[in-house]
Amino acid sequence: MVAAAEGYRPHVSPGIRELLQLLAAVNSRLSGDVSLPVLAVWAHRSRFDLHRRFRRLAGETPKAYTTRVRLARAAADLVTTGRQVSAIAVDHGFASHEVFTRAFTRHLGRSPVRYRARGLHLAGRRVAAVHASAVNSAAPCISLYHVRITERKPTVPLHISVRDTPSVHALVIRRRVTRDEIAAALAECLPTVFGYAQRHGLALTGPPFARYPEVGMGSLVIEGGVTIAAPPSTALSDGIEALTIPAGRAVVAVHRGPYESLPESYQEIEKWMRDHQLSAAGPPRETYLTDPGENPDPATWETEIVQPVRSA
Repeated sequence: MVAAAEGYRPHVSPGIRELLQLLAAVNSRLSGDVSLPVLAVWAHRSRFDLHRRFRRLAGETPKAYTTRVRLARAAADLVTTGRQVSAIAVDHGFASHEVFTRAFTRHLGRSPVRYRARGLHLAGRRVAAVHASAVNSAAPCISLYHVRITERKPTVPLHISVRDTPSVHALVIRRRVTRDEIAAALAECLPTVFGYAQRHGLALTGPPFARYPEVGMGSLVIEGGVTIAAPPSTALSDGIEALTIPAGRAVVAVHRGPYESLPESYQEIEKWMRDHQLSAAGPPRETYLTDPGENPDPATWETEIVQPVRSA
C-alpha cells in the first residue's frame, strides 16, 4: 500500500470512516467470531443501527458479507492447495465440515469435493497462485468500488506515463447508465461476474476493473468485470460476455484517493495527452488496485487508469 501524498487527506464523514474501519477489522478476523452482536460491540452501536448502516455501505447484511468472503477465499484454497476440506472449513471460520459444505454448495452450486475435482479452467501452479491472490484481494471489496465516501473533491497528485500494455482476457457485464449510476452498476456487475468466475472455475489474474466503451453527454456504457487467464471454453450465461482487450500503447496513471475524484484525474490525463500530441485509440479502463474492505483510509486507495493512445 502506497502512503497518501503529503498534505492530501480526503474529508470522510465520521460514520463512513467508522464503517470502513469496521470492515478492515472484520477482514482481519474472518476466521473468528464476527457475528452481529460482536460487531455491534466493536462499533459501539446497537445491532439494529449497525445492521442498517452496514447494509447501506456494503449492499448486504453483515452475515451475508462475512459468509460470502469466507466462501470465496475457501473456494480459492480448494483449487490451489491440497489441504483437507475440514481444515479449510475451520480456517475460514465455519463451525464444522457439515456447515461449510451446506453453505458452500448453496453459494457455489456444487460441493467442496466436486468443486476441487473440477479445478480451474487453466492448469499450472502460477495460474493457481495468481488466482488465489486475486480472489483473496477482491472478495472483501467486490461491491464497494465507486462507493461515495467524501463530502468534497480533493486535488489528487498524478504521475502519467506511456507504456506498452499486454492483451487481457476478461469477463464483463455491460450496462448503459448515467454518471450518477456508476457506483450502483458496479455494485451489481462486479459481484455477479466475480461469483460466476468462481462457480465455473475460471482462473482470475488480477483485481476487478471497469471499462468505458462509450461516453456521451447524458449517459455512458460501462463494462464491469474481472481478468482471467484464458478465454472460457464453454458458453457464458447470466448476461456475462467474454472480452479480449488488445495489446497496445497506452497512457497509464495511478489515481490515489476516493473514487469521487476520478473525473479530475481523467481530465488531467486528457490535458497531458493533448500536450504530448496523443489521441485516444480505444476505451479507457480503470483497475481497482486497493481493497476498500481492508484499507479504511480513502487517501490510500489506488485506481490504475489505462487509456489506449496513438499519435495525434
